[in-house]
Amino acid sequence: MEATHDFIDNLNWGAYRLVGFTVSLCQLTSALYFAKIIKQKNPKLITAVGGSSFSGDTAKNAIKLFPQIDVIITGEGELPLSRLIDYLYRNNQSRDLPAIQGVFTKNGAQTQKRRYPFFQMDTLERLPIPDYDDYFNLLNSFHPQKSFFPALPVEISRGCWWKPVTRSGKAAGCAFCNLNLQWSGYRSKKPSQVVSEIDSLTTKYRALSVAIVDNVLPQTTSKEIFEKLGKLKKDLRLFSEIRAKVPLAELNAMRAAGMQEVQIGIEALSTSLLKKLHKGTTAIQNLEIMKNCEALGIANISNLILHFPGSNQQEVTETVHNIEFALPYRPLKAVDFWLGLESPVWQNPGAYGIKAVFNHPYWGYLFPAAIIKSIPFMIQAYRGDLGYQKKIWRPIKQKVKEWQDIYHELFNSSSPSPILSFRDGRDFLMIRQRRFRTEPMTHRLKGTSRSIYLFCQHHRSLKRIRSQFPSFPEDKIVAFLKMMVDKKLMFVENEKYLSLAIPLNPERYT
Repeated sequence: MEATHDFIDNLNWGAYRLVGFTVSLCQLTSALYFAKIIKQKNPKLITAVGGSSFSGDTAKNAIKLFPQIDVIITGEGELPLSRLIDYLYRNNQSRDLPAIQGVFTKNGAQTQKRRYPFFQMDTLERLPIPDYDDYFNLLNSFHPQKSFFPALPVEISRGCWWKPVTRSGKAAGCAFCNLNLQWSGYRSKKPSQVVSEIDSLTTKYRALSVAIVDNVLPQTTSKEIFEKLGKLKKDLRLFSEIRAKVPLAELNAMRAAGMQEVQIGIEALSTSLLKKLHKGTTAIQNLEIMKNCEALGIANISNLILHFPGSNQQEVTETVHNIEFALPYRPLKAVDFWLGLESPVWQNPGAYGIKAVFNHPYWGYLFPAAIIKSIPFMIQAYRGDLGYQKKIWRPIKQKVKEWQDIYHELFNSSSPSPILSFRDGRDFLMIRQRRFRTEPMTHRLKGTSRSIYLFCQHHRSLKRIRSQFPSFPEDKIVAFLKMMVDKKLMFVENEKYLSLAIPLNPERYT
């Protein structure tokens, strides 16, 4: 509170006509408080807010309920905000704002349509390189002991190509997702533009950590982007969110460019549950990308969603079983499902056994009842099978805790090495299986057994394995695969097999 008022008191608010706040999930109350205090300093100041927290009906009602807000920018901000600034610049004394697409005002709120169309750019190619001068000027004013080196946020694309809009106007994509409410469709920058931007920003601000803020990377140009980044000859430290279907060749390009940490859209280790989540992936695909990240030394900081409405005991049992095969890899983080405004689950609650949706009760600690009844907030609550979900998912929390303990003790020991790894001897293979608080096991595979194991470094169907090794009897192939699965050296799902060990020599991993 003291820091807030020190900041506000140190600025001459009478010198400004417009102040803006970009508001996402955790910034709502602080932005409203700032706007209120600033308006007290200069009642003539026009306060504008935007961002994902002010989408749809939230924007339409918030403009009427919060007196400290004069303008709400809905959807993408560049074009509406530029029109607003241009009007204020040309009409120096006027406070009567004209109708601008994508802008809610107190006078015009009643006439705005419920689903006001987005006013957004057709392409991202005209966007200038971000200007972070103010941030770094402030950072450079810190005492050396309090200084740090931040990650530079970089935007490659907007929207999600996995989230098309159906003919009914409802969003598809991941069932739980309510991102991308502020724009329509998917747009991405050209690879040359992305590389030039990252090169310029890291040079200008003398920083090498870059956080790619996209919800999903471009499907067709990602590999080219990272190959070009690798040619910059800079020791970048990159972070990005990625889908589980990213191929190994693209992951290799990412790692070569400096990718050190990713958040993968894993969410579940049950294929049945992944189908309910509309992920478009399977458990074996999730295990494969977890393995690939482990082999390449890319930290995987992904989530495992618990309590998803409509999930069942069989899916929980499948998750427990599959975690046993994921133990050699960095653990997932268990997170409770929360209902997001405008998500596919919110739009069609009955399909997930939900009987009613409403603002989460915790909003009552922040706002009076009249506001709670009038504004749909980003975090929703529901009546349904939550009690049942908490009961059946309880073992998963304990299982994830065990997973974390095992990984921490085995991987972070005084001489860390992969938990499950192999060394290739050209015509034989040595697999080392480190175990929790007991001696490791070593397995040796020879001849065709070695070849099959290496062939299944990418998940393969039984049919494909048989066709690859036609001279090896089918019954022996099946017996070998079963033995490998029983020893948790391979994973099987719907007659598809994945070898789980990673090479000690990462140059062999392609």
